[in-house]
Amino acid sequence: MISKDTVIEALHQVQEPNLKQDFATLGLVRDVVIRDDSVSLTLVLMPESMSQETLSALDKAVNEALAQIEVLKVHIRHREMTEHEKAETLTKLQPHMENGNSSSKSAAPIKGHGAGLEVLPILHPESGVEFIAIASGKGGVGKSTVTVNLAVALARLGKRVGLIDSDIYGFSVPDMMGIEERPEQIGDKIKPVERFGVKVISMGFFVEDNAPIVWRGPMLGKMLRNFFAEVDWGELDFLLLDLPPGTGDIALDVHQMLPQSKEIIVTTPHATAAFVAARAGAMALRTNHEIIGVVENMSYYEHKPSGDRDYIFGRGGGGMLADTLHTDLLAQFALGAPDNHPSEPDYSPSVYKADSVTGEQYLELGKAVIERCSK
Repeated sequence: MISKDTVIEALHQVQEPNLKQDFATLGLVRDVVIRDDSVSLTLVLMPESMSQETLSALDKAVNEALAQIEVLKVHIRHREMTEHEKAETLTKLQPHMENGNSSSKSAAPIKGHGAGLEVLPILHPESGVEFIAIASGKGGVGKSTVTVNLAVALARLGKRVGLIDSDIYGFSVPDMMGIEERPEQIGDKIKPVERFGVKVISMGFFVEDNAPIVWRGPMLGKMLRNFFAEVDWGELDFLLLDLPPGTGDIALDVHQMLPQSKEIIVTTPHATAAFVAARAGAMALRTNHEIIGVVENMSYYEHKPSGDRDYIFGRGGGGMLADTLHTDLLAQFALGAPDNHPSEPDYSPSVYKADSVTGEQYLELGKAVIERCSK
């Protein structure tokens, strides 16, 4: 009978090409799924091991090892390890090196060993930065709108705030905040653009004419790490990450890179949207991340000036999701857009003014977030 344990045990025969230690010992075999006589799995690799030639040889070795336990079909996915995973892997590797393990001693030099592989200062649990990832199960629920306005609300409440637009395929934060300038490079660091008191970095700053991004998973993770390593964030109280919808590579990288990150899940009141959003919440819980609450967006449409409400997308989805994830429903926002005008000096398409009804609601959301992060 093929089991996850027998699959991992078989991979003691296969070494990570750069580290010269087997995948099973290093804990670099992930996402093992078994169906009848077929197995799919993910191998986490050093950046130097990601060449096509190396991956082809590695796949052959994995297939040969699993054939010995009668696995007939193997689907192998490769992912470049995050900075946090590098640090953990080197810690595991150290005893083998100290005990004179010949295979470890003969390993090729690890690029960046030392300064390049320790946890980046901003990512260190003692940095004092509160990381909050804003997630959703599907697109179109207003997750980026919530992220942008929460970041601005925290800044209005006197907090030092950074914002990473980590939806690398669907970046929208610069446009939503009305940012037209690009980041400056000062020395070997990038200075983020500051708008409404929020320091912002986005893939949108580095793409010409709204060109599409055609990248595979490892490249996405590398760009995200660059946003942490190469941007001069200065002193921050909060760093918000606008995640892509769903549970793909970027969301997984964030969960592994930031074990101390907290999470807010955004949904609409529609039952199906809440059902899909529960997957994003389940991913956070499975990786031991604290969900500090649910935000229900597009909860209703309010007629002016009567104040009558139409519940266009139904009712109850946010509360149902919060109950499912054993957390709180932090806010419910109406369907609408800011009453901003392009002639205003601080114009942006998506940021609500502090004295508007919705702007005040975002201030209350900011206060709730600060309170939960202080516990």
